[in-house]
Amino acid sequence: MEEFGVRNPAAGIAEIGLGKAASVRYNLLEAALYEEAIRRGEAELTADGALRALTGQHTGRSAKDKFVVRDAKTDGQIWWDNNKPISPEHFAVLHQDMLAHAAGKDLFVQDLIGGADADNALPTRVVTEFAWHSLFIRNLLIRPERAALEGFVAKLTIIDLPSFRADPARHGCRTETVIACDLTKGIVLIGGTSYAGEMKKSVFTVLNYLLPSKGVMPMHCSANVGPEGDAAVFFGLSGTGKTTLSADPSRTLIGDDEHGWGENGIFNFEGGCYAKTIRLSAEAEPEIFATTKRFGTVLENVILDENRVPDFNDGSLTENTRCAYPLHFIPNASETGIAPHPKTIIMLTADAFGVLPPIAKLTPEQAMYHFLSGYTAKVAGTEKGVTEPEATFSTCFGAPFMPRHPTEYGNLLRDLIARHKVDCWLVNTGWTGGAYGTGNRMPIKATRALLTAALTGELKKVEMRTDANFGFAVPVAVAGVDTKILDPRSTWADGVAYDAQAKKLVGMFIDNFAKFEAHVDGKVRDAAPGIRLAAE
Repeated sequence: MEEFGVRNPAAGIAEIGLGKAASVRYNLLEAALYEEAIRRGEAELTADGALRALTGQHTGRSAKDKFVVRDAKTDGQIWWDNNKPISPEHFAVLHQDMLAHAAGKDLFVQDLIGGADADNALPTRVVTEFAWHSLFIRNLLIRPERAALEGFVAKLTIIDLPSFRADPARHGCRTETVIACDLTKGIVLIGGTSYAGEMKKSVFTVLNYLLPSKGVMPMHCSANVGPEGDAAVFFGLSGTGKTTLSADPSRTLIGDDEHGWGENGIFNFEGGCYAKTIRLSAEAEPEIFATTKRFGTVLENVILDENRVPDFNDGSLTENTRCAYPLHFIPNASETGIAPHPKTIIMLTADAFGVLPPIAKLTPEQAMYHFLSGYTAKVAGTEKGVTEPEATFSTCFGAPFMPRHPTEYGNLLRDLIARHKVDCWLVNTGWTGGAYGTGNRMPIKATRALLTAALTGELKKVEMRTDANFGFAVPVAVAGVDTKILDPRSTWADGVAYDAQAKKLVGMFIDNFAKFEAHVDGKVRDAAPGIRLAAE
């Protein structure tokens, strides 16, 4: 039986091998998906009208269970040091077994778009076992006009069946959980996990593979644009502030996580946001907080009290609690998802060692060095076994989603920065006055004030000093910001302890970058921390 919100008869579900499903519901809208998710016991309604779902044992991405098909086309194009291969034969068996598993099940299909730029868009058909997954991905990707769905032709198909359990011996994977991408055929298979973020990141991975060959830079970043068309992008790993800092009421939000940068400017890959909600408050993040009280928003792993009111301070299930909502839920969001070439690039890091200044100006070579490094730090308590700050280097600020070698993305970024004369800044949203446990989190008011000065160009006019450890330029004084906070060493009670911590972090950067040294030119190598001191 097939039931349709809007049917696409030219490319039906039978065409991709799922014709034996008990029922298929195409492109259902929010109300119908709510009804199905609640009727089937997948999710429940909150007091404010959002839909809350729990993901069970998987409360985050299963990065170690992600595989890319290694075939004649991808063999020489994929960065295999970072991507686990799966053979075409194993993928074919996995595909057939998942199709067989879907027989007799109720399925949901959404026909959506990845990429707001028409020349670089990726039409994507997402088949899900859960109704709430269908609502999630409908929120996150770009929703075509209903009239356009009759002629929809997918270039990527995602099949997401959480109840499927992979067999490592039979399917060539690691565990019962699997995320397998065939980049040649345009198929992604997801099994054994209910975590909805796997779908959105699979689209990102495919675009990260396809776009560089077209001269388009895919970016793990948020983006916004000012009233004068002064666009900015914010690179950063999870928890560094991409979503929070790009949600600025004085600027138009382009998107909060994934973008491309091509010949016409920047464009959002998505049509929604997937914001962290742990310790979310109306005072600190009013725009995001307001989305959690709207019909259509999906809350993921958020604890509800006895009245079904969300408790965003409760991380008992996971610190990675989330809300997924369409972009138009943010009052000043872009209607097009498109903006001019950026004038400013912000690279965000949450330095839990308390070493980095709150903001620093980067040369183009330093920008490439820090882009390839992709530094942030985990703090004690967020993961089992983490008892003190732990450095994380995720190249291009998104290594798990980068199929190609990092230098391909780095060279693209460097060329675009030079061509469009972009100012680059490193912003530390982490700790000051000491490492995590001793110091304090960087005041968000100070971060916002420094960002505003950078985006308006005022920060380029102030006096700068050269950082003794990293060699980049740091403001000496900025209006409205406590001068002391601009010099990290002065915020520590023990300057000698700061020096030791800084030396330790510099060594981590140098050790991490060793794998890239053969792939970059001398100017980028000379942008490494500690080089300036050694030269003296």
